[in-house]
Amino acid sequence: MLARSIRLAALAAAGLLALSACAQGSATKPTEPAGSASGPVTITYMNFGANGGHEKDLAAIADAFTAANPDIKVSIETVPYADYFTKLQTSVAAGTAADAFELNYENFVSYSESGALGELTGVDGSVYKESLLTAFASGGKQYGLPESFSDVVLFYNADLFKAAGVATPTADWTWADETAAAQKLTDKSKKTWGDYQPVSFHEFYKSLAQTGGTFLNADGSATAFNSPEGIKAAEWLVNKPGKTMPTAADGAGTPDWDTKQFKNGKLAMWHSGIWMFDALKDVPFNWDIVVEPGDTTKASAMFANAAVVNAKSKNAAAAQKWITYLTSSDEMVKTRLDSSWELPPIADTSKLSSYLTKGKPANRQAVFDALDHTVLPPVITSQQEMQDAITNQLTAAAAGRKTVAKALEDAAAAVDALLK
Repeated sequence: MLARSIRLAALAAAGLLALSACAQGSATKPTEPAGSASGPVTITYMNFGANGGHEKDLAAIADAFTAANPDIKVSIETVPYADYFTKLQTSVAAGTAADAFELNYENFVSYSESGALGELTGVDGSVYKESLLTAFASGGKQYGLPESFSDVVLFYNADLFKAAGVATPTADWTWADETAAAQKLTDKSKKTWGDYQPVSFHEFYKSLAQTGGTFLNADGSATAFNSPEGIKAAEWLVNKPGKTMPTAADGAGTPDWDTKQFKNGKLAMWHSGIWMFDALKDVPFNWDIVVEPGDTTKASAMFANAAVVNAKSKNAAAAQKWITYLTSSDEMVKTRLDSSWELPPIADTSKLSSYLTKGKPANRQAVFDALDHTVLPPVITSQQEMQDAITNQLTAAAAGRKTVAKALEDAAAAVDALLK
């Protein structure tokens, strides 16, 4: 528990990442030779972050790496997020995992504590934002290099707002403002919905923070979300389906459903991440973003990913050299900014200004304004089980199979059992 609390505290200052970019150079200095006299070594890299439109961007970074390091080639496998951790868990258990792979902040805890990750040596800490680098360390040892960060904002279709005569969202909006607008913008006869926010673990812990509530107690030994604030947050989510947002029967929750509906002009508002900017650049209507509305306070979800080396890799030095380039090179920074991918979590602030003038959305400043009040996902060793417990109970409440109070009671019991 203490290790988890330390990690959460280490990332609490990650809002300062708003002005981060990249410094050229190597963040690590592997001592083993990368290749051999018989030819270049090939390392494998498995990831989820490039899925859905950034495969070519990751390939470009790998090509630039090989051009600079001709003794190392990178073979990339990109897996959809929904399947990624099942496949990773299976390959790690079988001893067939890639030389290097991607982990999100939540799952890093489990993999680092299991011994699946190789220690990284010679890391130049000045290259990365310190708070984020520390988040991917354990027991004083570095097991991951921060790869990217992103946050969640409120997307809105400005044309739908204009047609309905409804004022567009502002940074001062509250839940009440969002609800009022969503009701006016919902037209079930046209299958146009005012809002979309998944009924899920990730939306719950954020909504809970927006009410002023907390997920775990101070030492992380028990849940604290079965509270008046928790009930308010859960009701905020489960009361939307069928009223201002579609239900599962309408197709909500299926892969990419929300993206397609927004792109087709059928969603007026959409709670989603900045990684969607590139996919929306050519939609034929006006859209923009704003910091998500809060209840008693603002709270924006921030996500962080890392690149790690397989503890059993036979090419650990080459793999470490690759993930260093992937997370710190100028080529990486340029590629991420040019394609509106997740942002580079690097310490040099001079190379990020171009991001604000990349085109749609016009209000890119909201990406950084959201970081003024970030909330990070609670992390426990049984992370996926916890997430599933919360999502399943909230889904049951949204479907009317149980009350919100009963759903939170059952969710708290399930998570408390995982914490023992």
